[in-house]
Amino acid sequence: MDNAEFAPAGAAPVNSVNVVNAGTIAGDANAMLDSLRAAIGQAVVGQPEVVEQVLVALVASGHVLIEGVPGLGKTLLVRALAQALSLAHSRVQFTPDMMPSDITGHAVLDPSTRQLRLVRGPVFTHVLLADEINRAPAKTQSALLEVMQEYQVTIEGQSLPLPKPFMVLATQNPVETEGTYPLPESQLDRFLFKIEIGYPSSTEEAAVVVRATEGQAGDRLPLSAVKPVLDGPALANLQQLATRQRVDQQVIDYAVRLVRATREHAGLAVGSGSRGALALVRGARAIALMEGRGYVTPDDIKRVALPALRHRVALAPDALLEGRRINDLLTEVLETVAAPRV
Repeated sequence: MDNAEFAPAGAAPVNSVNVVNAGTIAGDANAMLDSLRAAIGQAVVGQPEVVEQVLVALVASGHVLIEGVPGLGKTLLVRALAQALSLAHSRVQFTPDMMPSDITGHAVLDPSTRQLRLVRGPVFTHVLLADEINRAPAKTQSALLEVMQEYQVTIEGQSLPLPKPFMVLATQNPVETEGTYPLPESQLDRFLFKIEIGYPSSTEEAAVVVRATEGQAGDRLPLSAVKPVLDGPALANLQQLATRQRVDQQVIDYAVRLVRATREHAGLAVGSGSRGALALVRGARAIALMEGRGYVTPDDIKRVALPALRHRVALAPDALLEGRRINDLLTEVLETVAAPRV
């Protein structure tokens, strides 16, 4: 399939998009994202696909859930990204005794004025690192629903907007169940992507050991080499540019057909809702911008299908007993739904 077939008439490649960075011209989108990759690479060894998917979500202005067993660098990745962005960021270590007000904030009585004073929680930032989010009880997890969807917090009946850009990067452990609370479907649906981080190769693992132990004691994360390379205006401009990438109606129909096919697959008890199609198109637009194109292709939709849909579907009992994986069933959907051709 020739991707050029889906280029709208008159569309020009986005190879020289100028972005405002601290009031000056900072070069094109590709160069800026290359700098961001390089900055993250100063701390994170390997995992190129995971890093790429996080950057796609960042450009698409979406939230990300990163899942993997302990010790694979989930927290390191999100902290490296936050440090590479010259934006305010905060980290919350979720625990079973955490209350919603510990995240969103609360009102206290000011003894000097005898009036309620609002104390803002850690969500009032640009990048929120929610570490081990599934350790918090459902009541606390639900406090993030309004934050992630409406970009605001309601305290004592007063709605307070969050600063923009705003992104939640959450991590969770898929194998440990003691002291954890599975995320409700409504909250999972708020994440643009669910990214699975796997074991590194032997070469990458050796490099991790060298980087984490050479010249430093203890378990301190090796973040000193990560320098800020992207500021708020530049990121906001990139996100706005991503929304302008052209999407042919055939490509939109393809995304919708993929989502609808998940509802009919015999191995899936629950298919994706409409947010799945939105996530496919938003992610594909981000990829188009990152690759210097002004239009989206069916291949872009395929590239984001797994991270965009895996947390929006559920295995049927028979498939679960057979030991089948959601990724395999989604791959079957991709193989059975024909991509558009001209």
